[in-house]
Amino acid sequence: MSVQLIECVPNFSEGRDMAVIRQITDAIESVEGVTLLDVDPGRDTNRTVVTFVGSPEVVVEAAFRGVRRASELIDMSKHHGAHPRMGATDVCPLVPVSGISMEETAEHARALAKRIGEELQIPVYCYENAAFEEKRRNLASCRAGEYEGLKDRIVRPEWKPDYGPALFNARSGATAVGARDFLVAFNINLNTTSTRRANAIAFDVRERGRVKREGNPVTGKIVKDKKGDPVMVPGTLREVKAIGWFIEEYGVAQISMNLTNITVTPVHIAFDEVCTRAAERGVRVTGSELVGLVPLSAMLDAGRYFLRKQQRSAGVPDSELIRIAVKSMGLDELGPFNPDEKIIEYKIAGKRGGRLIDMGG
Repeated sequence: MSVQLIECVPNFSEGRDMAVIRQITDAIESVEGVTLLDVDPGRDTNRTVVTFVGSPEVVVEAAFRGVRRASELIDMSKHHGAHPRMGATDVCPLVPVSGISMEETAEHARALAKRIGEELQIPVYCYENAAFEEKRRNLASCRAGEYEGLKDRIVRPEWKPDYGPALFNARSGATAVGARDFLVAFNINLNTTSTRRANAIAFDVRERGRVKREGNPVTGKIVKDKKGDPVMVPGTLREVKAIGWFIEEYGVAQISMNLTNITVTPVHIAFDEVCTRAAERGVRVTGSELVGLVPLSAMLDAGRYFLRKQQRSAGVPDSELIRIAVKSMGLDELGPFNPDEKIIEYKIAGKRGGRLIDMGG
């Protein structure tokens, strides 16, 4: 029987103060058996994505300690950033890596959520595969209105937290805890500073699409269904969430994407589709960046895809496939792309003395 291994990717609402971030990651690493893989802070988003792996019990304990430390150090009433958020620990997803099913992972997520709610008195919503009801599967639904809207929303019966008090926690906000498949956070850089143009492209491609309007697609009257809900025009990419934003640190607008199932929409397909849609709006893609880690299979598939587009043989070493993927998508535009630091199997192998983990690509 293979060893059970799960990944946790909490997003903390602090991306500027490295002393605070370090205290949170120290709390995570204080649990014996946990392997910290990646810490990815963003100044403009004011958010840090942390990735660690271990056995389920170890990961749940480490996640709890990280959430607890974040609640002690981060005051959400003073937080501002480009990324949607509702809590000091905004989201805390568990991801099955090996030897464990999604159903088992969801049970661990619910146990973690229960402990956060009861011991830390932080309202918690369970999302994706850990959700107790369909409307809470989508993270965007749980986080609608963000921190600023939480005070009014949390007291409504239909949005009572799954765990913790149905009261506004001004300091810590609320946290979403879930179980999901491997998610790739992928930002695509544009040759514009316009958030409006970036959002227009994001709405073109994201699965949810945009609100349907009469006449003018921007200012026209919103079309509603019989229930009074806005009618949506779906985007072109399935299993993709996306928004547009301006990153002052880089001086460019980006399409910020979550690829929630890369077997449905791989990284390279998302990149090419954004290139196409951007060009239709007179905007050029200049490069991209991966936030956190990416599976080896995603990089190899991308390398093969771009070689085939050039009518070249894809029968080359993995290192060459990765190099082609990096150059084709401009993954090194904003900084060096080090495969040992960005590819999850390489990172785990490096942390564990060279034993490559089979992710079942």
